[in-house]
Amino acid sequence: MTEPFSMRREQARQAMRSAGLDLLLLGPGSGFRYFTGRNAIATERFVALAIARDGHDRIFTPRLQEPLYAGIRCVDTVIWDEADNPLARVAQFAQEAGARTVAVNPEFWSGFLIALKSLLPNIALHSGATIIDGQRRIKGAEEIAALEAAAAHIDAVWARFCEATPTMTGRTELELRADIDRLMRQEGFSEVSWVDVGAGANGASPLHHGSDHVISAGEPVVFDFAGCFNGYYGDICRVAVSGAPTPDFQAIYDVVHEAQEAAFQAVRPGVPAEEIDAVGRRIITEKGFGPYFTHRLGHGIGLAAHEEPYIVAGNSTPLEAGMVFSNEPGIYIPGRWGVRIEDIVVVTAGGARRLTQSPRHLVRLG
Repeated sequence: MTEPFSMRREQARQAMRSAGLDLLLLGPGSGFRYFTGRNAIATERFVALAIARDGHDRIFTPRLQEPLYAGIRCVDTVIWDEADNPLARVAQFAQEAGARTVAVNPEFWSGFLIALKSLLPNIALHSGATIIDGQRRIKGAEEIAALEAAAAHIDAVWARFCEATPTMTGRTELELRADIDRLMRQEGFSEVSWVDVGAGANGASPLHHGSDHVISAGEPVVFDFAGCFNGYYGDICRVAVSGAPTPDFQAIYDVVHEAQEAAFQAVRPGVPAEEIDAVGRRIITEKGFGPYFTHRLGHGIGLAAHEEPYIVAGNSTPLEAGMVFSNEPGIYIPGRWGVRIEDIVVVTAGGARRLTQSPRHLVRLG
């Protein structure tokens, strides 16, 4: 990927001027990575990127981490030693820059923020989420290519799992979770964010992490797994049955698939994000399962597994080409089972394109 970081910081600077902000501080997190290309780790040692309205950007770093941030174009490094107060360095920089309004990223630790406020009691603090998310929710060609690679590899994990699992009967949720975890690492995922496996009634808990429950013949199993591949995230949810499904389970699987397809067909530039949620939800409600669809339809994905745009009621943000998000309707019947089908889609000039591809038919493993 070419070096886009200076341009991203300049775009943030322009947004800061429009919003009347003098300084944007980003602690470790996906926003820090978006503007620097470096992955800062959140610890008790203060690290932050400061994007200044006047163009003099800084990274504040402890001396032992200085090599991690060397060579970032147009960013100076402010080094602090173990006996120093790093927030005093930030306060001095803010005062010298004449900063009266300071924004921070959502991941900025509250302890550091309180300490900074005590040193700068007259500054006005703001959330920087609008500026940061306003840029990040539109992906360029290189980011979309990176997300396509993550999607291809997470689809390959599911294909390999199905090929290597002739039956799920007699195995535990935790054993199946371990299989997928291992396959993700073999596929090149540097981080396995989660692997949730819920069989039978456990599948009615949308985020059941797994247990020693032994899967029986005919039992449906919900798999939700995500991870980071070369800096960008893949995330899918799949359903398989250990043998032949019951007719009533097959029926709700078909409803969820219909809802997902309807939502996908509704995606195009200009449509409010909440309308995509409404389209999928309408299908499920008309079939009599509305109360059992208990979460939003989707979330953005990129340098973080969950980010803007959120496909949820109340979010009137118009979709734009370059937005990438999940499409994951579900039905969860307490005490019986659950179904969720999740794919990643990108908004295009004329509609949408799938980056992952769920099976059209219910998978049988047994």
